[in-house]
Amino acid sequence: MRSIPLAVLGVALCAALLACKPLDKDTGKPVDGSGDDKPAVAAKAGLKTEKEQVSYVIGMQIGDSLKGAKDEVDLDTIVKAMKETIDGKEPRLSQQEAMEVMQAFSMRMQARHMAEFEESGKKNAEEGGKFLADNGKKPEVKTTASGLQYQVLSEGQGARPKAGDTVRVHYKGTLLDGETFDDSYARGEPVEFALAQVVPGWQEGLQLMPVGSKYKLWIPGALGYGEQGTPGGPIGPNATLVFEVELLDIVSGAK
Repeated sequence: MRSIPLAVLGVALCAALLACKPLDKDTGKPVDGSGDDKPAVAAKAGLKTEKEQVSYVIGMQIGDSLKGAKDEVDLDTIVKAMKETIDGKEPRLSQQEAMEVMQAFSMRMQARHMAEFEESGKKNAEEGGKFLADNGKKPEVKTTASGLQYQVLSEGQGARPKAGDTVRVHYKGTLLDGETFDDSYARGEPVEFALAQVVPGWQEGLQLMPVGSKYKLWIPGALGYGEQGTPGGPIGPNATLVFEVELLDIVSGAK
């Protein structure tokens, strides 16, 4: 979980106010909403005035910025601090104290995130190992010396790519729970890449495939994205990956 900087609320508030202010038709600048410049608005979802509607939008934006820390903050205290700040009252915490609070909070969140990340990696490795052990017993599944598993769905008659080749493929990638994280079929266009640019499991698996083939690959975490996974998701640490891959062509050979 990421820590929430002290400036988040202020930035969200200022951006929302600027975005929501009506613009003067002659100057193009935001009007102050006073006197004759204040436009009439239609009620929306029980919000009858512009003030209520703008306030609600600002609340939405602030709430969205705090979703990642919803279990770590007290909304009543946040509202209290906002009111005191808007009213010009002396802050209860000095700038130094505020910085110390947020630094301690950030360090605690980082430590918790690392612990959760390590636990996730351990769980994924155990689940992946068990799955591959069972999957490898199926007669249609072959296991290479590296631990890569594959099943021939259809066998082509073309050449097999080599390590330095660039290939064109269609594929769909899922996690063990069936969640799709990438799908060239859904995008409606195949992908070209050099074998040297992809994870070891792909490099090995594609070199087994003649052009025109479609294989199913089960890639252990060590042959995929390893202990780090993909930063920010969707592939967790040590995750076993499942791909259906169709080798369409060898675009170019090694130079």
